[in-house]
Amino acid sequence: MPNLSDLKNRIASVKSTRKITKAMQMVASAKLRRAQDAAQAGRPYAERFNAVMAGLAASVGASEGGPKLLTGTGSDQTQLLVVMTAERGLCGGFNSNIVKLARMAAKQLLAEGKTVKILTVGKKGRESLKREFGTLLVDHVDLSDVKRVGYDNASAIAQNVLHRFDAGEFDVAKIFYSEFGSIVNQIPTELQVIPAKFEAATDEGTVYDYEPSEEGILADLLPRSVATQIFTALLENAASEQGARMSAMDNATRNAGEMIDKLTIQYNRSRQAKITNELIEIISGAEAL
Repeated sequence: MPNLSDLKNRIASVKSTRKITKAMQMVASAKLRRAQDAAQAGRPYAERFNAVMAGLAASVGASEGGPKLLTGTGSDQTQLLVVMTAERGLCGGFNSNIVKLARMAAKQLLAEGKTVKILTVGKKGRESLKREFGTLLVDHVDLSDVKRVGYDNASAIAQNVLHRFDAGEFDVAKIFYSEFGSIVNQIPTELQVIPAKFEAATDEGTVYDYEPSEEGILADLLPRSVATQIFTALLENAASEQGARMSAMDNATRNAGEMIDKLTIQYNRSRQAKITNELIEIISGAEAL
């Protein structure tokens, strides 16, 4: 049984840890509000943009003159997986869930005989994937110095991906991120961005007249679509990360409180036992005299 001094030091240590986790929870809560507002504000634009792109893509179809970003290369042999995670840990299963989804996709593609290349965004994803897929990593984007994700960051990642596509390095590109549902619910998501896939447009009764042509407009908008989808994913990731961190730190704070209560009970029992033993020794000594 640990002595009273050890128990006292242990209680003080856990109390210090609880202060840290409580502070991290409050910081995550403040950051979550901003990140959640940004993610929710970006959703209507992304949805409307995708609806317009879906209408354009439906008019062009799989014609030979269609942009390569829409029609593809005619093959799906080489696939690029863009795995977007956080730069820091202590956020529950946020990073591991995204990596798990990407790892399953990579293994399935390799089992089918496909060539897989991985581009990581965020240090935690790279650390997890390089152990098993180190030879498949082709690039890494470091966002550790970025305090607030902006469109410029997404545009730089999109330019990296598009440059590799134009160079013929891959046929299909997919992004992996976590969609923000709530503080306790983050949904790992896989989304194909090249060749572009859009949900069918719902406003079938509306007829649009495009100038100069659908192909020309698509050729200009498709690269922006890739950047928009990556930007949306980064915003969703930012909100999901802070939500997961807030939840994890809340659980850690509660666990620390429970541990303090248990250690305090153990300390009081040990102190009472020590006092009782001392009284017995004093009484025994007095009787001996």
